[in-house]
Amino acid sequence: MKELIAKDLLSIQAVFLRPEEPFTWASGIKSPIYCDNRLTLTSVNVRNDVENGLAKLIRENYPEAEVLMGTSTAGIAHAAIVGHILQMPMGYVRASSKDHGRQNQIEGSLIPGQKVVVVEDLISTGGSVIDVVNVLREAGAEVLGIVSIFTYGMAKGLKRLSEANVKNISLCDLDALVKVASANGYITEEDEQRILKFRDNPSDESWIGGK
Repeated sequence: MKELIAKDLLSIQAVFLRPEEPFTWASGIKSPIYCDNRLTLTSVNVRNDVENGLAKLIRENYPEAEVLMGTSTAGIAHAAIVGHILQMPMGYVRASSKDHGRQNQIEGSLIPGQKVVVVEDLISTGGSVIDVVNVLREAGAEVLGIVSIFTYGMAKGLKRLSEANVKNISLCDLDALVKVASANGYITEEDEQRILKFRDNPSDESWIGGK
């Protein structure tokens, strides 16, 4: 599954690997990788692989799930499609409550005690998805865990998820992606090691320029 999704993401340029010309995140950290998993929605074949893959992860890891909740905004479409595949209700969690109407932060019906799986597209440091988990827990949901398309596998993200007592299962991760990218000529083996060095310590920029 990881190899298939890695090939899919690379084929539609949902993932850019650019160790020679790093991207800059909002935090200021320089990164050799940029992910735009929204592009999976515009490719029918890739979308089928992703949504069926997420459905499979939920069936195998969270068989008692009753409701899917997407993260806003990237996880909403995936939660809706997977909810259709699994014939399950879905909703989504806003980044903050609306300032009008009913001032909802959770959109869709959620009954206290329901078993919920959160659907996310990308996990880096884990902060935003943990915020969603906390909102759902405060509303009385039993959050079984998270499914996501891709994760960097950064130590900070893994630590945050552990401290929040929530597990994430991803279709693909950075290790699998760079392995496939190297094997298929997207990057060199040296680039593969540099990108993994970034993953291990994003604040250490010694990987830039092959240093």
